[in-house]
Amino acid sequence: MLKIIKYLKPFAISIVLIIGLLFIQAISDLALPDYTARIVNVGIQQGGIGNAVPTIIRKDELDKLKIFINAGDLEKVEENYLLLDKTRLSPRDLELHLKNYPLLDQEPLYMLNTKDQKVADRLNPILGKAIMIVSGIEKEWGNSDVFTVLSKMPEEQIRAMIEEIDEKFRNIPESMITQSAVLFIQKEYQTIGVNTNKLQTNYIIITGLKMLLIALLSAAASVIVGLLAARVAAGHSKNLRNDGFKKVIGFSNSEFDKFSTASLITRSTNDIQQIQMLMVMLLRIVFYAPILGIGGMIKVLNTNTSMGWIIAIAVVAILTLVVVLFGIAIPKFKNMQKLIDRLNLVTRESLIGILVIRAFNNEKYEEQKFDYANQDLTRTSLFVNRLMSLMMPMMMLIMNAITLLIVWIGAHQIDSGNMQVGDMMAFIQYTMQIIMAFLMISMVSIMFPRASVSAQRLAEVLDTEIAIRDLREPKQFPADIKGFIEFRNVFFKYPGAEEDVLSNINFTAKPGETTAFIGSTGSGKTTLINLIPRFYDVSEGEILIDGIDIREVSQHALREKIGYVPQNGVLFSGTIESNIKYGNKAATEEELRKAAEIAQVMDFIKTAQEGFDKEISQGGTNVSGGQKQRLAIARALIRKPEIYIFDDSFSALDFRTDAALRKALKMETAESTVLIVAQRISTIMNANKIIVLDEGKIAGIGTHQELLKTCEVYKQIALSQLSKEELSS
Repeated sequence: MLKIIKYLKPFAISIVLIIGLLFIQAISDLALPDYTARIVNVGIQQGGIGNAVPTIIRKDELDKLKIFINAGDLEKVEENYLLLDKTRLSPRDLELHLKNYPLLDQEPLYMLNTKDQKVADRLNPILGKAIMIVSGIEKEWGNSDVFTVLSKMPEEQIRAMIEEIDEKFRNIPESMITQSAVLFIQKEYQTIGVNTNKLQTNYIIITGLKMLLIALLSAAASVIVGLLAARVAAGHSKNLRNDGFKKVIGFSNSEFDKFSTASLITRSTNDIQQIQMLMVMLLRIVFYAPILGIGGMIKVLNTNTSMGWIIAIAVVAILTLVVVLFGIAIPKFKNMQKLIDRLNLVTRESLIGILVIRAFNNEKYEEQKFDYANQDLTRTSLFVNRLMSLMMPMMMLIMNAITLLIVWIGAHQIDSGNMQVGDMMAFIQYTMQIIMAFLMISMVSIMFPRASVSAQRLAEVLDTEIAIRDLREPKQFPADIKGFIEFRNVFFKYPGAEEDVLSNINFTAKPGETTAFIGSTGSGKTTLINLIPRFYDVSEGEILIDGIDIREVSQHALREKIGYVPQNGVLFSGTIESNIKYGNKAATEEELRKAAEIAQVMDFIKTAQEGFDKEISQGGTNVSGGQKQRLAIARALIRKPEIYIFDDSFSALDFRTDAALRKALKMETAESTVLIVAQRISTIMNANKIIVLDEGKIAGIGTHQELLKTCEVYKQIALSQLSKEELSS
């Protein structure tokens, strides 16, 4: 997984930007419950009055409050209130204040001279307690002269009374004190002439607009994060696909033996898709969820609601659910990718071998084989999906149960005056945010096991050591020699095998000559030919071209010298022209036609209405085997290489076409080195040199006539195909 994560390095700036935006989104989301609480507590319950510090108050009423404030606190109050007296105000200031406070025309008022919230927070408990005492006295005694009597009491008695009152107020929550003081302040504002309805409406509108702006900021951050995360994940996947494909293209046959084609396709598509999906979730959730969860816990602890234990219950319940579900699901996730491989393999085999399947009437058997693979994958997918589908309802059950618990406990605390309704609502929202954070991490955790398996499978491809590599400073082929091949004491065995497939192979192949290879099935003919382009490397010995060991030159330079026609003619989706020009993209129209004529494919091209533009389907399934072989030969011819390799490339041709093709080839390849692997004696009878292979060893070398006399293996092959009269002619 770490190797896959390293591919995120080019996207470091985007990832840092995503993290920054997620912080903004999380902070915005965490701020919203607090604003909700303010609207309920202050805007609705307290009429827009946020604390027990009145912004305007009558002089007589403030004097009443001062009686119950100790000397130290009284100084703080007096320094923050300014006396408004119409006799001392300028006409302009008087007009302005009378508009807001009509009672000023009748009596002096005190106005708070600062808007600093810190000052209000310091004065809130001081004035709140005093207001509660004054309100209680007025409720009990009415608006009597009791305050006049109290103001004339000795200072020691007043101080003792204040200390006794402070002791009683010590266990009363500040929110309760503030709420009790609000009624007094509202009544005072109405007496002074302040529009309290407008005050309440303005508070709710302003707070609501702040919430809207924060919500828009959160939404904008979320959208940008989504776009960036999608781009990073898609770019990451693109780079993985590119490097994976480049790696596979560089594989030798040894590496291809380790991975099936179906598995490589799955790794390049489905596995990378799983990683891409996980990467999007990682970028959008894994950074966001912890910020939200930790921030939510900090906010909950700061609410002073004494309900933090409910969060612990919620977290334990969620973790228990996740652990149980994952313990069952993870083994199934690990098995799913193997089942997808199996399904791809069965599908690919069935499609490639469709003609054989039909020929043997085995459609039902193949359908059953596909059905078994499909059912295995379906059963596993259904099991996992059903298991995961339980997760959301269970999470919702936990969330709703926690909500009910909060409401139940919160209602009792509200009843006892320890909590406000808005605080309970905020607590519910913070709790849901914490639970959602765990839920989001759980969702990522669901995807992680499968994506982790996919990452391991992809890493296996990327980490595979390629057996055939170029030297750091490869040699160059000499310009004066072209196409001279020499095998010196060559041995070869497949990776992991114990016995040699080829043993002590020694021969030369010269330019202007045709060297043919023949032998029974499994004698090593194709293996020997595949050593020349370095599809495999020799186990012992060396192969030289133009006097240089092929392992000392670059693979590109080596293969530039070779025109290779494989045993099974491989065509690519496109046109006839694009398939022939695959050997030389810069070939002219004349060279294209000449290659087609030599390969005896012009008759087929002329019968096609589109000519060279005739479409070739994937794998060349819309042309015959003989046409495939001839097009593959034309592809090699247009390259004009120094060395031609024909690996049993005439097997699908009739004798007439075979003869015409070999005759045309002889003229075209007069100066090149030609290597032919063949099963038919008639194809190689006129070769300059025939090498007979038997169980990986050279059984004879010579011309057709020489081998008939000296090589028993060749003679047996020849007699099995031709009569004595045909051989002697």
